[in-house]
Amino acid sequence: MTDPRYLPAPRTPELGDEFFDVVEPARFPRHTLRFRNQRWAERLGLGALGDDQWVDHFARFRPLPDNLPRPLALRYHGHQFGSYNPHLGDGRGFLFAQLSDPVDGRLLDLATKGSGKTPWSRTADGRLTLKGGVREILATEMLEALGVYTSKSFSLVETGEALVRGDEPSPTRSSVLVRLSHSHVRFGTFQRLAYQGDVGALSRLCDFTLANYFPELSDGAGPARLFEEICRRSATLCASWMAAGFVHGVLNTDNMNVTGESFDYGPWRFLPHLDPSFTAAYFDDSRLYAYGRQPAIVRWNLERLAEALAPLVPRPQSDRALVELEARYLAERSARFLARLGIEQRGAVPDLLLSGQLDCFLERSRIPFDRFFFDWYGGERASERALAGPHGAAYAAEDFSSLRALFAGRLPTRPEALADAYFQGAGPTTMQIEEVERVWSAIAERDDWGPLDEKIAEVRALGALYGVAM
Repeated sequence: MTDPRYLPAPRTPELGDEFFDVVEPARFPRHTLRFRNQRWAERLGLGALGDDQWVDHFARFRPLPDNLPRPLALRYHGHQFGSYNPHLGDGRGFLFAQLSDPVDGRLLDLATKGSGKTPWSRTADGRLTLKGGVREILATEMLEALGVYTSKSFSLVETGEALVRGDEPSPTRSSVLVRLSHSHVRFGTFQRLAYQGDVGALSRLCDFTLANYFPELSDGAGPARLFEEICRRSATLCASWMAAGFVHGVLNTDNMNVTGESFDYGPWRFLPHLDPSFTAAYFDDSRLYAYGRQPAIVRWNLERLAEALAPLVPRPQSDRALVELEARYLAERSARFLARLGIEQRGAVPDLLLSGQLDCFLERSRIPFDRFFFDWYGGERASERALAGPHGAAYAAEDFSSLRALFAGRLPTRPEALADAYFQGAGPTTMQIEEVERVWSAIAERDDWGPLDEKIAEVRALGALYGVAM
């Protein structure tokens, strides 16, 4: 590996082998490369790999140079739908490699989904359906375009096995996915150590997390400062989900990590229209993880993290961070909604008033969520386009007037984007479930990958227009 941008940084072994299990990857009968994230590969010095080399590393899992010599299945616990589970861990994935981002210095993980059984697989087969891999690509690409801090789908290889799944027509095709993530230290990683009463290991994990994922914090920062930063980042993450109209579906404590990065996409959805009770997972009968409950669930998960850190963080300090969480979330949520509208901020009170009225109007009117932000991108400067669109009558009605008045005088943050052909088009780029199913149907019925490539290109163009950095 001669590209100077490739910076191996295998740090997790420093924690000690009580944090992971060394595992062997599955051997697959076939390796057909279906997706490679070339723009992120270029950034990390892996872009020059030929397809055969790519498959060798990211499907057969030959170690990258000077990186982890063998994959590591990480150990953790977690609350799943409110119930504590001490039998978790990487059951169909592992940590494959770690790198330093040459652009901003972050420690990044390359980890897998569908790479075979581990000691934590229990009765499962450790595999991933091809549809599951395609769905994760679509989720991460759309979230990245909308400015959500998300894991990246790095590679997808079809593996030639026939899988039986209860929620898909069986047998179905198989795959192995590689994700690029900023940390796999989960809330559940701390919960496991607290459950075991291992305060020494808990302290060591805090030190490791601060040193490797929060080097910008002042020297001497301890567990209390770490918890405060995790709260801040989690508030930002939740606000970005809400502004994107995204419903995660399985917000368990093992599916939240310390860096505030969204990851692990199973039964996700984007809102058709604003409905607080809209739920992504078909098995979430109680609507525990509905769109409107995500802020409360994030707080609940942080409370469980505070309990795990209790031997190291005095209760008054964790309580203070949790008290500040609500204000941080509301301020960030307003900022995210205004950013999606492409208009300037005015201050805490007027911005909160605008975002609150926006909620009320969207819930009452049932205008498609993405459509509203398309129609009114740029604020009052978009009025001609918005009033001429399919929901012009709703925008001209008295019910909208108070919200529209709050746009008045707010300048667009990206006025150059208003002249783009996108905003002269028929409607917004979206990722509704019907579109996901159309992409998958083309693959399942005709092995046609064109619609997936087209959708990714469309979504990335949206991200570029919004000025979203990689």
